[in-house]
Amino acid sequence: MTMTDNLSANRANFVTHLECAMTGERYEAGRLHGLSRVGRPLLVRYDLAALGASIDRDAIAARAPDLWRWRELLPVVNTANIVSLGEIETPLIAIPRSGGKGVLVKDEGRLPTGSFKARGLVMAVSMAKELGVTRIAMPTNGNAGAALAAYASRCGIETIVLCPEETPEINVREIAAQGARVWRVNGQIDECGAIVGKGAAEGRWFDFSTLKEPYRIEGKKTMGLELALQFGWDLPDAIFYPTGGGTGLIGMWKAFDELEKLGWIGSKRPRMYAVQAEGCAPMVRAFEQGLEHAERWENAATVAAGIRVPKAVGDFLILRAVRQSGGRALAVSDAEILRAVDDTARQDGLLMCPEGGATLAALRKARAEGLVAEGERVVLFNCATGLKYPMPMAGEPLDRTKEIDLSRL
Repeated sequence: MTMTDNLSANRANFVTHLECAMTGERYEAGRLHGLSRVGRPLLVRYDLAALGASIDRDAIAARAPDLWRWRELLPVVNTANIVSLGEIETPLIAIPRSGGKGVLVKDEGRLPTGSFKARGLVMAVSMAKELGVTRIAMPTNGNAGAALAAYASRCGIETIVLCPEETPEINVREIAAQGARVWRVNGQIDECGAIVGKGAAEGRWFDFSTLKEPYRIEGKKTMGLELALQFGWDLPDAIFYPTGGGTGLIGMWKAFDELEKLGWIGSKRPRMYAVQAEGCAPMVRAFEQGLEHAERWENAATVAAGIRVPKAVGDFLILRAVRQSGGRALAVSDAEILRAVDDTARQDGLLMCPEGGATLAALRKARAEGLVAEGERVVLFNCATGLKYPMPMAGEPLDRTKEIDLSRL
C-alpha cells in the first residue's frame, strides 16, 4: 500500500468537538477557531468508542508506514483537502557509542522540509484549506516557517512569516524560496507573535502561531502514535524532547491517552523530559519553582534556535505532562549541546541539529543525577536535519600539481 492509497482511502471521521485545555468548555467541530475564550489552546476530541469499534490496531499496523495510516485519529474530513508532501514514519536510530545501550534517536529530519514541523503544519494547513482560510501569518525561529511555506504554497494559501533577526540564514532563505513573504524582526519569537496577533485582530490574516490554532497538535501527536507502534504497543521508559512551544510533547501525551482509552496500550507512560537551553529555560524555572505557568524568559539566547521561545501559550500543558509522567524539565548549556552534536556525528555517524543535541546533553545530565538508569529504553528526538545548521570549516587544501606527502593524510 502506498501513500497515495492511504490518501485516497475512504475516510471515516470521528471528531466530536473541540475543548478548551484549561476550562473544558466545548467548541463546535467543523468551524474555524483560534484560542478559547480564556485565551488557551483548544484540543480536538474524538468518539473513541466508535473509532475503536470501526478499526483495530492490527489493521492500522498493516497500512503503509506514513503519517496518514492514523487517519481515523486525525481531524481532516475531506481527503481532497490533504496537502501532503510525503510524510513518512521516521526511524529510530541507535547511538550506542555516544548515547549508550538502549538509547534511540527518533530522526525527524527525514520528514518533508527536513524537520518535525512538517507533522504539525501538514495537518494545520490541510484543516485551514478545509475551513476556507486564504491568508496565514506565523512567527517562527525557522523550521516551522519553512514547513508552513511549503504546504501553504502547495495549496495556494498566501503566507506571511515573521522571524527574529537572529534566525539562521538558511531557514530565512528556505522560507522565501518556498513561496512565503518573510520578514526579519528585531525581537524574539513571542514579539514576532505579538505582531502576528495584532494583524489577526485587524482581520488581515489567520494566526498560525504555536497552539493558537487547534490542529498542529494533532499532526504532532503522530510522533507518540508511531512510538507506540514501533515499540510493539509498549512505550519507552523515558522521552527527551527539545521544548520551545512544546506542541510535540503535549501532542504525544494526548496520543498516549487516546491509545489507552482505545485499549491499544496499557497505563504505562514514559517519563517525559522537557529539554531547554540554559539561555532560555522558562519551563525549567517554572518546574523547579512548582508553578503551573512559566514567566517570560528575558534576554533569551542559545545556539539551539528552535527552543529559543521565551514564552509558550501551552506552558501549563507542558508542565502538567512532565509532572504527571514523573519526568523533569532540564536545562543544558550551549557548550554541552555542541559537544553532544559533535559526539553523535563523530562516534555514531548521525548528524543531529542543535535542538536534538540538547536532548543527548540532557540525557547525560539526567544519568549523572541518577534520574535515568543505564540500559533503560530512552528515546531522544532529533527534530531536524543537521544539514540546516552552521558547521565548522574543514578540508585542508592539497595542491595536486606538487608532490604530496601522503604521510600527512
